[in-house]
Amino acid sequence: MASTADIKNGVVLSIDGQLWSVIEFQHVKPGKGGAFVRTKLKNVVTGKTVDRTYNAGAKIEIENVDRRDYTYLYNDGDSFVFMDQADYDQLQVPAATVGDAANFMLENQSVTIAMNNGNPLYVELPASVILEITYTEPGLQGDRSTGGTKDATVETGYQIQVPLFLETGTKVKVDTRTGDYLGRVND
Repeated sequence: MASTADIKNGVVLSIDGQLWSVIEFQHVKPGKGGAFVRTKLKNVVTGKTVDRTYNAGAKIEIENVDRRDYTYLYNDGDSFVFMDQADYDQLQVPAATVGDAANFMLENQSVTIAMNNGNPLYVELPASVILEITYTEPGLQGDRSTGGTKDATVETGYQIQVPLFLETGTKVKVDTRTGDYLGRVND
């Protein structure tokens, strides 16, 4: 068991059987009364954010979360297979744990997987990835980037909104957090 003095940004706490990551913390010593620690916590699995206050010196449970680099190999239906870049061990991660990251993963792509006691918690992708458009309606003469947008399907099967002038076969940069089009990539 640790105390509130051990709270730092990025530390993972175990509260009521769930894992919470510390986003922000502040030690407060008011003029009257005892000191306390104000924290903003994010649920590691669901992403929900809560504010929580602890009395100074209160006991907390800190969990060990290991972040390691993996290479995405393939999807075998109900799980995704990754290879550890350090020792080449393969890891199967359930589709529910991978979540929306599956929309942006290509084979042989590097990802970071957070593990706790041998269980994968979540898959972290780079902030943006480059994907090729596999299908979109043809653009018309005169369509400009300031015009509207249209649906486009990228090579992972995910649909994004792109400017009207883009065509099938164009490589685009996509934000992995929001799924937004960031720009065209020239080879």
